[in-house]
Amino acid sequence: MPDTLDRIRDALGRSGAPSSDFDLNPSVVLPDGRKLRAAGVLAPIMERDGQWQLLLTKRSSALQHHPGQIAFPGGKQDDTDADVIACAKREAHEEIGLPPDLVEVLGTLSPHETVTGFLVTPVIVHVTRQFDIRPEPGEVDEVFSVPLSHVLNPANYHVQSRRWRGQMRSYFTVPYGPYYIWGATARMLRAWTDQMTH
Repeated sequence: MPDTLDRIRDALGRSGAPSSDFDLNPSVVLPDGRKLRAAGVLAPIMERDGQWQLLLTKRSSALQHHPGQIAFPGGKQDDTDADVIACAKREAHEEIGLPPDLVEVLGTLSPHETVTGFLVTPVIVHVTRQFDIRPEPGEVDEVFSVPLSHVLNPANYHVQSRRWRGQMRSYFTVPYGPYYIWGATARMLRAWTDQMTH
């Protein structure tokens, strides 16, 4: 199935539009000169039983920020990280036990601005062989996989709304089985989907 990897590389080689948690909320005015912290997340795909799967995490319900939400492995860039790709690899190794030497970088998406003040670069990678998945205790409750074909299909996305800080906010969702994928994770996946279909 190398043609899938080639298609992904080609798509990521084209410049894409930046995304944000505010894309579906045009009335939100973002302050000029705001300071955003750099972060990297890893979108690891691997071949299993003849189809491509994307690994995602369910964050620990004990965490202060985004407890129980579906997320990519990743986090804020440290001074010791060479770049945002190195940051995403390091975080994935810490959070799910993915050895950096099994990671083949296919490309990156345009950065995504979050409501929490991060500028997140999604790094799309091919995991070259099976590895022993080890969720980091206290941070990750579960690591699971979703068929790549599911999250790269625009028809599987829905827009929903809820009240947040006194205002109605709209956001993308791309549910899969018992997993409710929404918010920044769904928005970044939707950006990847758009990149693949244009």
